[in-house]
Amino acid sequence: MQNTQLRNVAIIAHVDHGKTTLVDEMFKQSGVYRDNQVVVERVMDSNDLERERGITILAKNTSIRYSGVKINIVDTPGHADFGGEVERILKMVNGVILLVDAAEGPMPQTRFVLQKALELKHRVIILINKIDRPDRRVKEVMDEVLELLMDLDATEEQLDSPILYCSARQGICSFSPDEAGTDLRPLLDTIVDYIPAPSGDPTAPLQMLISAIDYNDYVGRIGIGRIEQGTIRQNQDILVCDYHGEKPNRKAKAVSLFQFEGLNRVPVTEADAGNIIALSGIADIAIGDTVCDVSSPAPLPFVKISEPTVEMTFSVNDSPFAGREGKFVTSRNLRDRLFRETLKDVSLRVNETETTEAFKVSGRGEMHLSILIETMRREGYEFQVSPPRVLNRMVDGVLNEPVELLVADIPEDSVGPVIEKMGSRKGELVQMTPVGNRMRLEFLVPSRGLFGYRNEFLTDTRGEGIMSAVFSGYAPYKGDISRRATGSLVAFETGEAVTYGLYNAQERGALFIGPGTPVYAGMVVGVSPKSEDISVNVCKKKQLTNMRASGSDDALRLVPFRNLSLEQCLEFLADDELLEVTPKNLRIRKRILDHAQRMKALKGSGN
Repeated sequence: MQNTQLRNVAIIAHVDHGKTTLVDEMFKQSGVYRDNQVVVERVMDSNDLERERGITILAKNTSIRYSGVKINIVDTPGHADFGGEVERILKMVNGVILLVDAAEGPMPQTRFVLQKALELKHRVIILINKIDRPDRRVKEVMDEVLELLMDLDATEEQLDSPILYCSARQGICSFSPDEAGTDLRPLLDTIVDYIPAPSGDPTAPLQMLISAIDYNDYVGRIGIGRIEQGTIRQNQDILVCDYHGEKPNRKAKAVSLFQFEGLNRVPVTEADAGNIIALSGIADIAIGDTVCDVSSPAPLPFVKISEPTVEMTFSVNDSPFAGREGKFVTSRNLRDRLFRETLKDVSLRVNETETTEAFKVSGRGEMHLSILIETMRREGYEFQVSPPRVLNRMVDGVLNEPVELLVADIPEDSVGPVIEKMGSRKGELVQMTPVGNRMRLEFLVPSRGLFGYRNEFLTDTRGEGIMSAVFSGYAPYKGDISRRATGSLVAFETGEAVTYGLYNAQERGALFIGPGTPVYAGMVVGVSPKSEDISVNVCKKKQLTNMRASGSDDALRLVPFRNLSLEQCLEFLADDELLEVTPKNLRIRKRILDHAQRMKALKGSGN
């Protein structure tokens, strides 16, 4: 039995191809906003970090109404590090809109998400976006999309998917690349006509798979999912079941039910098969649980989320400046916050260590973990993190490591340096394709080989290169990779950096700090071009005597210092260094702060 007044659809695309902008326009043209309402751009990116970076991190649920049909829309993340979000969100929908940039074409993350959708036998609407770009390649991109569908073993029906052309920013869409279109009606009509209505018998015993979790301080966990069959009513007794049998069935009550209307969650007293709803009142509800009728429990199968590939150690800040800038600084604060994050983020793992001061946090990639670090920092947390390290595994007695497919879109004259750098990082070139006056290179490279590479890549391509990587699988360990060819400039004493000390230190390398910056012994204040670390005294002041006045020398000129972002700090970290994270500062430091002890440890290790 089909609910013909309903459509459930997800929008999938690569980072920055226009998903969230498209949803904005669909809201405007379907009357979600009042005529006099002040509208924020990219309204679905509700998180400050999402707005700043221009990426979607958390999948969002929303809906519009068109021609008497309610269209539930899920805006999924495009970055592969948030793949845990993607995999489960696709279980809630019956079709997908594949959004592709008319100049860039399908990218690695497009492939990753589309593969998941095709495996679920979802119908696909192909939408070529940004057709107003001057460097558009509409026909070539269409061929690339069809090649991608064939590569991913699409069915005949999926290969015959409808193709539309649009400019999400202008809010126009058409069936032909040569026609501009006037609004998004062609897309909305295609969704209603081509995407199947959800099926399910509203009179059958209740079955609802929890595909996403939200968290609210007032009501606790909120389970979000699609009702596969049956009807759920407010305050109904239900049974929560686990398909894999890892947890016993437990009784609960559906305290509150919500449906998605526009950007809001609207309370309802009941909902039937096909609807995407949110429900509260179950304290330990988890992703993959099935909400069933008490009389006939029948859990639904759930695809297990891919395991994490990168791990970092989060620990309590123990530097000389500890506790000065953060609001939450204790191990209990850190522990509670990390485990609270696992309530919402299914791809994250948090494990306790032998000490109560540190926790091992595993995720799907450097970006996945850096977003968590930045979020916690903004909330007022103060802590330290170790350099990222990959999680290897043994397969048939052989050590295997995670390998990523790296796609680099670069100017032709940068091909040599990029291939050379990838070779030193154990990368294997698998494809090289000209794209206009640029080249697209594809490499299979160990995940650890990408640590610290982004800055080098931007330097080698003079800032014109675009690179993105997606987890490819595990492969036999490829041998040692040198992590960093440069050393660190390490502060020798605690105090405040002064111009005279910095002037002498800048001859040794590039600085990360300016005058007036508080420093402590063992803090990294710059990068040395040599391979070993160099101790510098940035607090050293000029000695004034009656023979030398303060103004008798020429004014000291400092080279502008490099202000590292969070990602750059994580890339820079050597194995014997930590990153101190506070709401106001990011400080790189040595694990052993005392110079004499550090030298002794270095000799003891034989380096």
